[in-house]
Amino acid sequence: MIIFHQILVYIVILFIFISLYWDLIRPGFTFMLGITVLGIFRVLTPSEILAGLANEQIMVILLLLLLGDTFRQTSILDILFDRIFKNTRTYKSFIFKMFTIISPLSAFLNNTPLVALMMPYTHTWSKRHKTSVSKLLIPLSYAAILGGCMTLIGTSTNLIVSGLVADQKIVQNLAPLNMFDFFWVGFPMLIIGFLYVFVFGNKLLPSNTDVIESFVTHQREYIVETIIKEGSPLHGKTIKEANLRNLQGLYLFRIYRNDNYLMAEPSETALKENDMLLFTGDPKAITQLLKKNPSIEIPSVGMFAKKNQTEIVEIVVSHNSMLCNKTLKAENFRAKYDATAIAIHRNGERIGGKIGTLQLKAGDTILLLTGADFSKLIAQTKDFYTISKPQEVKRLGKVRTGLLVGGSLLVILLAALKVTSLFMGLMVLFSVLIIAGITTPKKLGKGVDFQLGIIIAMALALGFAMMKTGVAESLAQIIIRVFQPFGSIGLLAGIYIITTLLAAFITNVAAVALLFPISLTLALDLNLPYLPFVLVVSFAAAANFMTPIGYQTNTMVYGPGGYKFRDYLKIGTPLTLIYMVVAITVLSVMFL
Repeated sequence: MIIFHQILVYIVILFIFISLYWDLIRPGFTFMLGITVLGIFRVLTPSEILAGLANEQIMVILLLLLLGDTFRQTSILDILFDRIFKNTRTYKSFIFKMFTIISPLSAFLNNTPLVALMMPYTHTWSKRHKTSVSKLLIPLSYAAILGGCMTLIGTSTNLIVSGLVADQKIVQNLAPLNMFDFFWVGFPMLIIGFLYVFVFGNKLLPSNTDVIESFVTHQREYIVETIIKEGSPLHGKTIKEANLRNLQGLYLFRIYRNDNYLMAEPSETALKENDMLLFTGDPKAITQLLKKNPSIEIPSVGMFAKKNQTEIVEIVVSHNSMLCNKTLKAENFRAKYDATAIAIHRNGERIGGKIGTLQLKAGDTILLLTGADFSKLIAQTKDFYTISKPQEVKRLGKVRTGLLVGGSLLVILLAALKVTSLFMGLMVLFSVLIIAGITTPKKLGKGVDFQLGIIIAMALALGFAMMKTGVAESLAQIIIRVFQPFGSIGLLAGIYIITTLLAAFITNVAAVALLFPISLTLALDLNLPYLPFVLVVSFAAAANFMTPIGYQTNTMVYGPGGYKFRDYLKIGTPLTLIYMVVAITVLSVMFL
């Protein structure tokens, strides 16, 4: 039976890897399916599967995300950013200030909302000083990653590893990770990482055109969907006969009929009712076309054409968005957010076709035409981030601002001094914030990232299954045979390389789930200190610079920066290798 269980665990690991790499199923459901199979065949009991949900570190991760989201909804960080970047005039000074403010904040606040708040300032500054935004967005992501790696609470990856240590049932009496166990690698690498980006960033990063700037400059790339109404006099006429060819400022480039693509030949293609016509061109020219042809309407814009207060806003789909693999039409996006999509860009390239029926991916950049209620309706959403303009923020006043900032610092300090647990400190803090009216239970309920909670809980269960069945032991022995000739440093390097490659091409949570039990087992088999082998997994998974997939902030800046996959490899691979050398050197000196 044990051999069957081992085979089953290997199959589940392979399924998770394939699903995440090719984005077949959402990450949360991928892990849930795998763990469900292990439960059906009694590799794991229900109590073992659910044990992760009772893990204190999962709740700490979710509470820290809520704290970061609370800061995002207030004016505190916006005022700070305004003051710091107000008189910044050169590229180097902007990079310096960005690292100075974002990295320390990322050590104690979740870096995703920090990057989301900083991106509008980055866009505005780049336009004002005629600098390509692609020179700034990857450095912004890297500043957040490097800062987050300095403390236990700086990144969810560190907290997951801490949770895995605390959750061990097979290996007893493992000391929990402390707040600043990560500092001795994280801080020197923050300095080195900053110097690397400061010296080489401008040379290695591309100079791409901002999406909105490109739209304004080249309006013929503006896609508008129109539809021929029922009973239209255009029914049966060719494009030429309907006077839809050689329009001033407009070009009809595609026709859809019953979801089938037709060639837009002026003398051959006969139009029919409910045909969808895709034009590119000047919006004013499109307005004139609609006035001359009342039997043509714009379903994607609809009421927005008549609104007095509209804006063009740029958003990016978040890494854990409910929009991923869904369409705007299916999600009723227009009614939900008082906005309609104009164009979608993926990997820096415009996506043509029927906008409402395109399946969205994490990192997709969408241009929206928004109504007056847009800012209010997106206040609680985590499905996307507004990056072309700052969102409306809630001003707290001096007393409540002091309560939020002071309370957060006090909780972190007390946890670091081991006066109280971080979990209890955050629970007390949120109780105070609710009483003071800084946030509400309703807002907190909407802000909970249940998808991430499920992923982490299922990842903990997978790690336990690997150790319980002996799969972790088998894989650890393989790594020992390959890397032991190079000594303990070679073993650390082997774990680091495998973890960072997995994190780069699937996700860092999956990489930690797979490598933690292997690395811990390896250390115990060789009677080596377990702490460096635990920390090396965390650093390798969290300090991920090589791809837009490996870390959520990299995904956030992918589309808005117009980057290619190779751009991350070009600037991120040397930094990843430097981080590996520093991490292994420091851990070896301190523990081996």
